[in-house]
Amino acid sequence: MATPATTVDLTAALVTAPVEAAQWLAILPIGLCLAFGAVLMMIRHRTDWHGPIALVGLALLVLVDVLLLARVLSDGPLTMMMGRWRPPFGIAITVDLTGALLALAAAIVAFASALYARVDVSTSGRRYGFYPLLMVLMAGVSGAFLTGDLFNLYVWFEVLLISSFGLLILGSERQQIDGALKYAVLNLIATTLFLIATAYLYAIFGTLNMADIAVKAPGLSGTAPLMTLSALFVFAFSMKAAAFPVNFWLPASYHTPRVVVQALFAGLLTKVGVYALLRVMVMLLPIEREALSFAIAVMAALTMILGAMGALAQNDIRRFLGFIVVAGIGNMLAGVAIGGAVAVGAAIFYALHSILLMTALYLVSGEMGRLTGTFRLDRLGGLWAAAPVFAALSLALFFAASGLPPFSGFWPKAILVKAALDIGAWWLAASVLLSGFLTTIAFGRLFLFAFWRPAPEAAGSAPAMPAMPGGAPPVSMPSLSLARTENRWRLAPIVLLSAFIVGFGLFPERLILATQQAAGDLADPTAYIRSVFPEGGVR
Repeated sequence: MATPATTVDLTAALVTAPVEAAQWLAILPIGLCLAFGAVLMMIRHRTDWHGPIALVGLALLVLVDVLLLARVLSDGPLTMMMGRWRPPFGIAITVDLTGALLALAAAIVAFASALYARVDVSTSGRRYGFYPLLMVLMAGVSGAFLTGDLFNLYVWFEVLLISSFGLLILGSERQQIDGALKYAVLNLIATTLFLIATAYLYAIFGTLNMADIAVKAPGLSGTAPLMTLSALFVFAFSMKAAAFPVNFWLPASYHTPRVVVQALFAGLLTKVGVYALLRVMVMLLPIEREALSFAIAVMAALTMILGAMGALAQNDIRRFLGFIVVAGIGNMLAGVAIGGAVAVGAAIFYALHSILLMTALYLVSGEMGRLTGTFRLDRLGGLWAAAPVFAALSLALFFAASGLPPFSGFWPKAILVKAALDIGAWWLAASVLLSGFLTTIAFGRLFLFAFWRPAPEAAGSAPAMPAMPGGAPPVSMPSLSLARTENRWRLAPIVLLSAFIVGFGLFPERLILATQQAAGDLADPTAYIRSVFPEGGVR
């Protein structure tokens, strides 16, 4: 006997409308990185092809992120549902202005780093998978910035964490293994806390869709244990971002891998932690952010001041820059603590500035080490005479890191100081200024020692330059003449990133407006929610 046919109505569970072409832009950055990573793995034995193919892939990533940002600026947040499942059941890729801005900045520094990698990564490094790992790292970073699902954010954290482990130990030197162990232990603890907090959140809300959580959170604030949940998220993301008191892993590990890997990590990884903190605490749990604001502000002040003081105490310029990264995280946390569109916008501006700046500074440190044969500050010298153009670029970046005008670091700090004073938090404003003052002294010391004074041999104040790790002692300081193709590969990414930093400093108006709008969209996620639930069908 034949079974009667049954008709299943899937319209309540699936999105039946055709996917618009523009919606594919939301997922394209992730798919592009994974596709190029897979291609590079398939041709892993043709290491001479890896660099050009990765550059093409990252150039396309920059182009796609530019188109995505233009689309979000013109039409608001963009959502694509994976598997065509209706929200909140399916995974949403939801791109708002904050995510689009950070994804584009990340793509730019990845492209710049790939340029530098042409001369920094050896054949052995390419053979062990530098470029495939770079593409997977960018898939994780892009996914974290663009996802609209909290558990999916955890997944992309794992993707970038796994690829970062591979990049960190590329070369398998003893120092790298030591740094990787410290990096892995602390990040795995933070990831575990993130997963526990996510499970806790699901038990409370019954959903992991960020738009759905943003709708439900105000109604549960008085009955559900959201303060405990918020404290877990703050601690987990602060550890990821290297905020005080869980920041010691960063200066102990970031100086161990290849220079280009240091630059990528300094520019990208901690900013993903800051972004997650902004997304969860500002957009999803604003009431709890307000309750925790004083604790976050104290953490921010200690992070920025102790980071700057730590930089002053360093003799290795790579560890010096590690503490500068930490100090910058404090400024971003100050924006989260103050709250409001102005301060949060300044935090987003500072994150964009830091992504570009810290990548450029680590590339500069690599060239300083290559030219002098050492990373030790007491043995550096003579760089102004040997490479004046490089010295001028470095000085501009040092000014930007110190928060001096007319460079990009000045504007977010000025806005943060004003925002802190507006709410009566004079001590937080003083902390921002004190951190900037100490950072200026630290970079002034670095410039005087490494660039302004004569080379130690010429002054007779130190023995001959030691060798760089794994290299022979230099007979004389190498040249940075642009007549050599190798030197053009070395300077091109530094010039590219410096151009953005100077440009945003001289003409900050459009970026300030964009970041203020992004902050406003986080504080009032109505457009974000409407993008995910266009028919108002919140469960």
